[in-house]
Amino acid sequence: MGKLTGILVGFIALSASLAQGKVLENLEQLDSAKESYDFVIVGGGIGGSTVASRLSENPRFNVLLIEAGPTNEGVIEIAVPAFFTRINNTYSWGHVTTPQTGLNNRSLAFNQARVLGGSSSHNGMVYTRGSSDDFDLWGKVSEDRSWSWENLFPYFLRNEKLVPPPGGRNASGQYDPRFHGTRGLTSVSLPWGGPTDFDLLAIKNAEQSNEIKFNLDVNSGKPSGLVWVQATIGNGERSSAAVGALGGKVKERPNLTILLNTHATRVLPSKESRQLDIRTVEIVSVSSGNKTTVTAKKELIVSGGAFGTPHLLLNSGIGDKKELEDVKVKSIHHLPDVGKGLSDHLTFQVAWSANGVVRPVDTVAALEEWQTNRTGPLTEAVGHQLVFSRIPADAPLFKEHGDPAAGPNSPHIEISLATRGSQVSAFVALLTPKSRGTVKIASNNPLDKPLIDTGYLTHPFDLLAFKEGARIAKRWYEGPAYEGYITGFLGPDPDTLSEREFDNALKAGASTWWHPVGTASISPKGAKHGVLDPELKVKGVKGLRVVDASAIPYVPTAHTQAAVYVLAERASDLIKASW
Repeated sequence: MGKLTGILVGFIALSASLAQGKVLENLEQLDSAKESYDFVIVGGGIGGSTVASRLSENPRFNVLLIEAGPTNEGVIEIAVPAFFTRINNTYSWGHVTTPQTGLNNRSLAFNQARVLGGSSSHNGMVYTRGSSDDFDLWGKVSEDRSWSWENLFPYFLRNEKLVPPPGGRNASGQYDPRFHGTRGLTSVSLPWGGPTDFDLLAIKNAEQSNEIKFNLDVNSGKPSGLVWVQATIGNGERSSAAVGALGGKVKERPNLTILLNTHATRVLPSKESRQLDIRTVEIVSVSSGNKTTVTAKKELIVSGGAFGTPHLLLNSGIGDKKELEDVKVKSIHHLPDVGKGLSDHLTFQVAWSANGVVRPVDTVAALEEWQTNRTGPLTEAVGHQLVFSRIPADAPLFKEHGDPAAGPNSPHIEISLATRGSQVSAFVALLTPKSRGTVKIASNNPLDKPLIDTGYLTHPFDLLAFKEGARIAKRWYEGPAYEGYITGFLGPDPDTLSEREFDNALKAGASTWWHPVGTASISPKGAKHGVLDPELKVKGVKGLRVVDASAIPYVPTAHTQAAVYVLAERASDLIKASW
């Protein structure tokens, strides 16, 4: 391990030498008395980093970005794609859900990021946008059709920088260049390796399947089918929002200040305005506990994520008045839907025995290869292929519960294909859940953890949909291409187990993909429900806007980072247009 340690030390030293610009490590380095800011952004995740990058393109705007966690730089587990499961708790909030009635009272650890780049600095890097219907639904929900696939598609292209796979292999035939940008902030690539024998079996199976066909590009707006994985990886490294939006010379901009290791505790109203005007944020140093306030001249932008944003608003007295009074928080603005409407992706595993062979990775040799030329197996975080599928239209659950999908282009189920040689797995995820949860506060101490009730499997549709998902996976691996490779089904089997037995297996084994959205949702201008108007401004408040996953009304049929990137790109233009 001595050689491995030497490589890690060298990487950290190199990253430290590259760090430049106005990046403050703690609150004590901020001189708020001397410096004034047009825009103050709370949260350095995808939303906050992207908006900070775009607003600071204008040299007339002075921007302060506040991040609760440390820098991403010099952290080998963040930079190396295959090491994302090794990222330690220093870079996470350490959230745990409340006991879930739908999971037999299990609580799930929720790996929400606390580091520059937010969840893009420690997620699985899968880059899927979702269906065109998902984004058209934003327009229907907000009654503002400028939120639509057609209108947002140029923003996807603007944000994306499609690059060759690590090592430069020819990936033609695995994506459609018409649906990709090449000059954006966020690097996206296809896998370093493959096609493997296991990949080729899937291709052959799709050719013979009547249900699941090969789809050239998952990001065309029509994701259903067998697709090649696209990931936010560039030159063999994770391309997070911290790397893409804030990398290069962005941090050197004289009009951008990034303040790390600083918690936002409350947003505060102006005492001088008759209308509720909120442009001030109270912040506290993680290390010393010192506290101060910072006021934006133009706008305060909250980008704390689906948990952090409602937590901040509720602690500030913005939420349901009675619920706030119950925890002794003074209400300053009755907005009942703050923290409501949480939806997320739940997944569980079904498995088969197989007679394949997979060679184990020599991690030390692989890391040396990655360190030398940014190639090799450590440039991959997940498998090579995914299956997206709609539940058959004649399935009985639709007659009883309706179809929650945004439209015919939206798949209900995602299946991750994986092999360990002697065992094949399908991680079945429900993309269109009907279950909803909440984020609440337990006390009037803003440093206390939020109460996160994800509400998993509390709606009967979701239990039935998981059964259908398991059946889709079974039919896939029963295809003729897998004959001789798959040797048996290990379950759990919805067709042989009783309903109670299958439900208990699901409740005992299900886990989250960490895709929460909807806790500060957009809604029509003037509507009493929802939290934000179609321009992402907090309803009934002047000077305060939200740009993060909490604004998304329903969880998209995708891994959510792409949706937040496109939301932030358009939000940047909305903010610029206001000033």
